[in-house]
Amino acid sequence: MEKIMKSDERWKAELTPFQYEVCRLKGTEPAFTGEYYNHKGDGVYHCVCCDAPLFDSKDKYDSGSGWPSFTRPITPDTVEEQEDRSYGMLRTEVTCARCDAHLGHVFPDGPPPTGLRYCINSVCLKFEPRG
Repeated sequence: MEKIMKSDERWKAELTPFQYEVCRLKGTEPAFTGEYYNHKGDGVYHCVCCDAPLFDSKDKYDSGSGWPSFTRPITPDTVEEQEDRSYGMLRTEVTCARCDAHLGHVFPDGPPPTGLRYCINSVCLKFEPRG
């Protein structure tokens, strides 16, 4: 997958201020406030920055966390994971493999079949209904 590289000025021009804060500066939207945390549509969630398909609604579940949660990305190479030691915690950050947008974090407390919880900021996503 070819990386999309843009200057900060270009990202700022293409994204809303809140999208830029979360996707490019690794911010977090408040729990239970995002557009997709309780969304039930059938389709695919894409990266708001580069439109890469990231998560399928069939893998979405209600984790009770207040953020959209998925058991897996749409394909293994869709996202990248990095160690995140910010705020005195040890977590695994999830980024878009295509444009390096910060998406959220993955935790080992999800349901079967993967046991993973991809906890993703709604503001980083764009939903496209199936069909």
